[in-house]
Amino acid sequence: MSDNTFINWTKADDAAVENAIRRGASRRDLLKMLMAGGIAAAAGTTILGRAGRAVAATPIAGGALKAAGWSSSNADTLDPAKASLSTDYVRCCAFYNRLTFLDKNGVTQMELAKSVESADAKVWTVKLRSGVTFHDGKTLKASDVVYSLNRHLDPAVGSKVNSIAKQMTGIKALDDLTVEITLANPNADLPTILAMHHFMILADGTTDFSKANGTGAFVCETFEPGVRSIAVKNKNYWKEGGPHLDSFEFFAISDDSARVNALLSGDIQLAASINPRSMRLLENQPAFVLSQSTSGNYTNLNMRLDLSPGNKADFVQGMKYLINREQIQKSVLRGLAEIANDQPVPAASVYHNADLKPKAFDPDKAKFHFQKAGLLGQSVPIIASDAATSSIDMAMVIQAAGADIGMKLDVQRVPSDGYWSNYWLKAPVHFGNINPRPTPDILFSLLYASDAPWNESQFKSEKFDKMMIEARGMLDQAKRKEIYGQMQVMISEEAGTAIPAFISNVDAISSKLKGLDANPLGGMMGYAFAEYVWLEA
Repeated sequence: MSDNTFINWTKADDAAVENAIRRGASRRDLLKMLMAGGIAAAAGTTILGRAGRAVAATPIAGGALKAAGWSSSNADTLDPAKASLSTDYVRCCAFYNRLTFLDKNGVTQMELAKSVESADAKVWTVKLRSGVTFHDGKTLKASDVVYSLNRHLDPAVGSKVNSIAKQMTGIKALDDLTVEITLANPNADLPTILAMHHFMILADGTTDFSKANGTGAFVCETFEPGVRSIAVKNKNYWKEGGPHLDSFEFFAISDDSARVNALLSGDIQLAASINPRSMRLLENQPAFVLSQSTSGNYTNLNMRLDLSPGNKADFVQGMKYLINREQIQKSVLRGLAEIANDQPVPAASVYHNADLKPKAFDPDKAKFHFQKAGLLGQSVPIIASDAATSSIDMAMVIQAAGADIGMKLDVQRVPSDGYWSNYWLKAPVHFGNINPRPTPDILFSLLYASDAPWNESQFKSEKFDKMMIEARGMLDQAKRKEIYGQMQVMISEEAGTAIPAFISNVDAISSKLKGLDANPLGGMMGYAFAEYVWLEA
């Protein structure tokens, strides 16, 4: 098509078409309008396509969004240091900001920090943005950052990232907008670590978490743990152009089908983390869209190595051979997953060990190990819950495979409410669900170091701990990758965690909800969706 086709067409004409689309004009009406202006049908189709894309990409201010996650309890918190569920992360992302954040490509960007720099990866200088205010009107200063980071070092706080934060041996303000962070050992990942949800910045001296006084895009109007939160737009937000929504309400609907039905009935505009079984409800529903991303989320089977039967190595090996990973990927997760190899670093990571192959489904080998452990024919309880994505369906697949070789696995389904506080990390054999983390060091520090706060199988190895510290400050990326590869083999072979697949997160949304994008920190745009999305009228 010649450029002369549009020789008399102007940006004002584009704007007129876009406004007509926003007012709800039909395609037929739009083509009639264009033809009346002397535009041929073929050219008109091109103009409408361009205008439609422009309208879809242009944020609209206003609107009240209702979104539902999948898990909550009366332990829900507005304290970023104690956040442990996606429900907590969503609220923290709305009410607070971090020093840095990860964009959709996994690249570390600045947020409250203007820069985070170091000459030796051990002593870091953080320069803060000026003119940023908290919801109560207080101006952001270096003392707020010092207080926020130091909280993770205080045992009384109970920070979920204490083991990661402990490397910060010195945190001090150099002036009102400059913070110096000294590490026990060099760590080139510090700017990325600061993008974790737990490292949100609080006002100096904050102890009351019945509300949230942050610098974030939304102000907390209502917070009822285990029930809901209501957030309203921060009219003094320091970022230009956001947020677009006037308000958003967030709560949990633990049952997948009920969550999807709430979306179909118009009660909510976003249903997070939809189970593959429930996707059938959305087939042939043009008013709804599935937003898919694979970023390292997984549901795993945890066998505590310090409790029976996990204290018998052959039981753990038997369970890993009993897991039919392909069946879980294809049937349980409906193909929305990548087969994993019992360690937490996903294939998208540059540090992923592709040479480490998943254990093949081998019932005969499983039976051999169960017999060697003296457990074949005995009943072994496995705790599963809707709180851990698809764990019940996974458990049924494993149970059926066990029955074929005479291994009795008693799948005990427990409620979502209270699962993370009553069963996870505690039951001898149970399921977990781990959200993506941006670096191997964070995954290992949280989940597999001897002092890891979420050491799901109580795996302890002095060799592993030393390798983790060695790799952490290494600037030679090839050597670092080699060490991380060895650590992945150790986890796969020695830990009591079986990770069958990395799950593609699928959020179901109304077609009127725009701006939702993928993020390496997980679904719902790395749980930060509220700041960036908008609703079409």
